[in-house]
Amino acid sequence: MAENSMQTREGIRAVLETFRHTPKAHVQSFGCQLNFCDGEKYKGILQDLGYELTETPEEADVILYNACAVRAHAESRVIGRLGALKPIYDKNPRLIVGLCGCMAEEQEVRALLKKSYPFVKLILGAGAMERLPESLLAVYRGEKHRESLEFAGLPDETLPTVRTSSFQASVPVMYGCNNFCTYCIVPYVRGRERSRTPEAVEQEVRGLIEQGYREILLLGQNVNSYGRGLQTEIGFPELLRRLDAIPGDYFIRFMSSHPKDATPELIDTMLHSQHIEHHLHLPVQCGSNRVLKEMNRNYTSEKYLELIDYTRGIAPDFGFSSDIIVGFPTETEADFQDTMRMIEYVRYDNLYTFIYSPRSGTKAAEMPFVSSQEEISDRMRRLLARQREISEAFNRRFIGKTVRFLAEKFDPDTKLLLGKTREGLVLEAPGSEQDVGKLLHVTVTDAKNWALTGEQQPLI
Repeated sequence: MAENSMQTREGIRAVLETFRHTPKAHVQSFGCQLNFCDGEKYKGILQDLGYELTETPEEADVILYNACAVRAHAESRVIGRLGALKPIYDKNPRLIVGLCGCMAEEQEVRALLKKSYPFVKLILGAGAMERLPESLLAVYRGEKHRESLEFAGLPDETLPTVRTSSFQASVPVMYGCNNFCTYCIVPYVRGRERSRTPEAVEQEVRGLIEQGYREILLLGQNVNSYGRGLQTEIGFPELLRRLDAIPGDYFIRFMSSHPKDATPELIDTMLHSQHIEHHLHLPVQCGSNRVLKEMNRNYTSEKYLELIDYTRGIAPDFGFSSDIIVGFPTETEADFQDTMRMIEYVRYDNLYTFIYSPRSGTKAAEMPFVSSQEEISDRMRRLLARQREISEAFNRRFIGKTVRFLAEKFDPDTKLLLGKTREGLVLEAPGSEQDVGKLLHVTVTDAKNWALTGEQQPLI
């Protein structure tokens, strides 16, 4: 690690040798998949420095909260959790409490911590992960408050990682965002788009597959703009083709895709692949062109539907899911009806729905609401009710078909496995604890609005 010099490592280990017990570290991540992926690297760095990882904050000597800044409500929860650490700090004055990630980039948050939570001694921004060792050493040597906020470009490719799962792994392909949607704080806290080299991504994915990982989740704020800033001219579909060519039995999934950059080439690549999921999460956010313009999404509903029509023209059963924001400040009932027409036309497998909440620092936060909260809540109720009907009806297309299924969990009470198919749908089927982490063949016997059910078949 570039910042974790030998001198810094020796300095920290000398401090840890003065502990009368094995020093322990607790890392908890909040928010998006990229944040959880960063959390695995924080754990790797701390373990490499000599800390034993613990799930119990009360027994930790270092506590890091790696927090997302996308939603104000989630931020408030993290602040509350930081406050709850004060009694633990009072019992262990050598405890180092730190806030990491996007949330640490916000000036208002840092000012609040300095004023009301002085025991939070460590602040690391979303691009300053590699500063952790030297920051810890600075606090151990008496510095009362240490902030590192600068973006270091791309993380060091040699950073150690402690994977949460033995069969599912997240792999960032790019960082940052250039889109500046008016409701979103991400470009301000994650910086501009930066892509890892295809060689680095391929090497990491190949290594994971050779270790037996069955699902690789490719991550980026907008994976479809992958390649920006690289000397090699390469786009996301070409990266997918390179990864799909790696031998093995595994699924490749990815998120998130911005509709303005999703192309027929991407769909063709997915449909002609051996391992890439046959499902696309394509966040439309709203069906109204007027609202889409105010959101700065840079596409129209007509343009969005062109890709849907292209895909369904080749593969009628191809699945889409989406994000929908209900109650954007300028949204009227007519705008909402455009969204309802969108979900009727597309027939999404699943929707991730959110009632808009103002995010300080974004343009949308300055816009006045034209609808009441009662009207917005009623729209959400109607949207969810109709989507449940659509999901159940459209999911029935799989009844009688045999699908590949990655078993992610086992419920000992129901004796059911829970996981996802290659088509991105949740499925449950009878099985055992020994099936977790395996790719299985399952014949679908029924469909609900939230999941398929089926029976295992012998391996073909």
